[in-house]
Amino acid sequence: MRVVVDKNLCEANALCVENAPEVFALDTNEELEVTAGPVPHDAEDRVRTSIAQCPRAALSEQE
Repeated sequence: MRVVVDKNLCEANALCVENAPEVFALDTNEELEVTAGPVPHDAEDRVRTSIAQCPRAALSEQE
């Protein structure tokens, strides 16, 4: 599983960072970045929760 962030939609609310800090982080400009290429298997459920909870629907899953 891979996750993609649409930077045009993302407001960097960081809910995803709270859910899966090993996959998401805010950079020095407070922009969201995906830090894991393929999402670690043990983080997939938390990443799917992050996708569902994103207030701007800026995250999507790719296989």
